[in-house]
Amino acid sequence: MMTVMEMPVEKIKVWFRFVPREGWFPQDTEGLWAVKLTDDTARVANVPFLQDGVAEGDVVRFRTDSDGLHWAVGRISPSGNCAIRVVPVPTGPLGGSARAVHQRLSAYGLGGEVFGEDFPMVAFHVPADADFPGIKALLARGRTEGWWHYEVGCGTAEWWDA
Repeated sequence: MMTVMEMPVEKIKVWFRFVPREGWFPQDTEGLWAVKLTDDTARVANVPFLQDGVAEGDVVRFRTDSDGLHWAVGRISPSGNCAIRVVPVPTGPLGGSARAVHQRLSAYGLGGEVFGEDFPMVAFHVPADADFPGIKALLARGRTEGWWHYEVGCGTAEWWDA
């Protein structure tokens, strides 16, 4: 008999549907890795590049379609984490470098993923216990000094109030 500690972790891809934004990517879906918790819930295990309103660690409910795809139907338990997307300005001081973006934010210990070489957007996982005021100040400074553009894909009340 397996104990809870020995149970294998089942990772699944949970798909999100959204309306594409004008001037943004033409996609209307994004698949995020998640750890399956029950037959219809999973904990998001990576940072979204396109989907708003969800962050790594959030628990979502999903429905599985006839093709076996798991489609998100709502967030049921927020983690308190945030998702921030940063795009370096190609003509700015960082020269469009995702690595330079990571280096500027490294003092905060944020994990992030790069969208791709052609579009070096970095999606950062901002834990609930991160230094929100410090991160927000650096993001604002970077925008003002022409390092990057950024957006908050998922923010909490604590983030907005910081």
